[in-house]
Amino acid sequence: MKEKFEKYMMLFATIFWAGAFIAGKFSIGEFPVFSLVFFRFLIATIIIFIILIKTEENWKITKQDLKTFLTLGVVGMVGYHVFFFLSLKYTTATNSSLIGATNPIVTTILACVFLKDKITYKNILGILISLLGVILITTNGNISVLFNMKFNIGDILMMVAVLCWATYGVLSKKVLEVYSPIKITSYAFLTCVIILIPLVILEKPWVYIPSTTFNGWMSVIYMAIFPSVGGYLIQQMSIKKIGPTKTSLFINLVPVFSMILAFCILGESISIIKIIAGILIICGICTNLMVKKNSEDRS
Repeated sequence: MKEKFEKYMMLFATIFWAGAFIAGKFSIGEFPVFSLVFFRFLIATIIIFIILIKTEENWKITKQDLKTFLTLGVVGMVGYHVFFFLSLKYTTATNSSLIGATNPIVTTILACVFLKDKITYKNILGILISLLGVILITTNGNISVLFNMKFNIGDILMMVAVLCWATYGVLSKKVLEVYSPIKITSYAFLTCVIILIPLVILEKPWVYIPSTTFNGWMSVIYMAIFPSVGGYLIQQMSIKKIGPTKTSLFINLVPVFSMILAFCILGESISIIKIIAGILIICGICTNLMVKKNSEDRS
């Protein structure tokens, strides 16, 4: 029973990340990009370090560890979030979602190259089925949207964001052989906060903070507690348990849960084609998870 729970715990992370899209509607208009990422991870860092200190006796790191955590923080936290938010300024939500759906493919390629993971036909089939589901949700079944897509600088930025996220997952697999999931997550958060300080100062927070609303701050707090502390910690635990390739596939569930949350909270409608798309995504993930353990599952 415990093994099954650990295998599917990424479901909780994807629900949290889906909620971040709803919360982002309230905060993106009130905070500049760097400040939004900074305050989210500042709050998350405080929370997760309290947990780290209470749960691990050896919670400090040495100078030899600095390079490892600096890399994870720069690539996974600063890199992904900054490039993601910047991309939204130049590209459409459709383009962003479609490019984001390539994450499992990019992660699989990186895992094969750097971790020597083996890829089976079932792995590929599962990824492609889920990708088809994401495409159907994003385009609402109108596949012609794919042929009318116009690429711009925002799409390139989103591709870089996907590469950062995939690299973070693959690097984490190696680091998890030495460090615990909570220590990796804690110091990656701290690195992100420290690096963003000068960039936040340039955005002059003393100018916009006085006019920031209660809803704006509550959305940031939500993103700090659930998508950040909860989501990233679960992601690290999942990478250690089932590997970066299978973990990354769960990300395709984010649009499914976003659709459900938007229906419940924002009153948005759900079409039949989106329900079918959601079923395809779930089938793709199940196909991938049913593949027998290979080299990626050994730690």
